[in-house]
Amino acid sequence: MKNDTIFITVTSIRNANIKRKALTRIPGTRITRSIVKILLEEGFLKSVTEHAKDGNIFLDLRLKYFGKGKEPCITTLKYISKPGLRIYSHWNAIPKILGGMGIAISSTSRGLITDRKARQMKIGGEMPFQIW
Repeated sequence: MKNDTIFITVTSIRNANIKRKALTRIPGTRITRSIVKILLEEGFLKSVTEHAKDGNIFLDLRLKYFGKGKEPCITTLKYISKPGLRIYSHWNAIPKILGGMGIAISSTSRGLITDRKARQMKIGGEMPFQIW
């Protein structure tokens, strides 16, 4: 069985968010860097640092919390497309998440992009996960 790097990344972030951990570590691959870049630009992550250990590259993600109660910035992280059932969407059928408050990541021929950018560029693709 092959590892699904998107699933590993999403699960790691979701688990750290549930436990309200400040830091989580994921493997540093091209796909995970793309996901982390999007989440950082959209304001779901505080910061990202990259380091190597024993020849492997890792990304340390600092999750974003706000308020005295340390409420997580990420409310829900929902995995849509699974290895057994891939979900594809045409550019004009991409759903708006919470009326534009959340984002859906789309895996296209031009890389991983947000749902807004996919609609703007008129590109459809696989819908790996949604976040809000």
